[in-house]
Amino acid sequence: MKQFLLSCTMVLLVANSFAQSDKYQKSMQANKALLDSAKTAEDYTAVAAAFERIGDAEKTQWLPYYYAGLANILKGFTDNKVDKDEVADKADGLIAKAEAIEPKNSEIVLLKSMSSTLHMIVDPQNRWQKYGAMGRETLATAKQLNPNNPRVYYWEAQNLMGTPSAFGGGADKAKPLFEKSLELYKTFKPVNDLYPTWGKEITEKMLSSIK
Repeated sequence: MKQFLLSCTMVLLVANSFAQSDKYQKSMQANKALLDSAKTAEDYTAVAAAFERIGDAEKTQWLPYYYAGLANILKGFTDNKVDKDEVADKADGLIAKAEAIEPKNSEIVLLKSMSSTLHMIVDPQNRWQKYGAMGRETLATAKQLNPNNPRVYYWEAQNLMGTPSAFGGGADKAKPLFEKSLELYKTFKPVNDLYPTWGKEITEKMLSSIK
C-alpha cells in the first residue's frame, strides 16, 4: 500500500511539473512575441512587467529576467521622454537576478553593456569615462564568453555608429561589424525556442542605411 501511494505521489508530481513547464513555455512564447512587436514605452513597460512576474514565479529561470531587463533597456532607447537612468537602474536589477541564476552568459553580460550605454547618453560628456569604460569592458566579456554571438557584434557596431569619427567611430568602422553580425545570424542556432534571437532585422536595416 505504501509503495502504491508513493507511486501515485510521484505520478502527480511529474504531471504537475509538466503542467507548470507547459504553462511557462506558453507564457514566455506569448510575451516574447509581444516584445518583438513592441513599439512604444507603454508596450515595453507592460511586457517587462509580465516577464518579471514570470521570473518571480519560476525563481530558477534566467530568461524571464533577461527579457524583462531587455524590455526596459529598449524602452529607454525608444522613448526620449522616459527617465533613462531610472529605466537603466531597473534593468540593472533584473540583469543581476538573471546573472545570479545563469552566471557567465554572453547574452546577459551584453545587456550590461547596453545598460551602461543608456546611462552614459544621459550626459555623455561627464559620464563617458565611467559608463563608456563599463560598456566596453562588458562588451569585451560578452564577446569572450561567446565569440559567435551575433548580438555582440551588432551592439559593437551600433556603438561605433554613435561615436564621432574623430574618436574612432563612424559608419565605415561599424559596417564590417554589422556584416560580421549578419553572417553569424545566418548560422546562429538558439539553444531552445525561448533563447534570444533578436537583432537580425535591425542589423540588416543598419547595413542598408550605410550602403
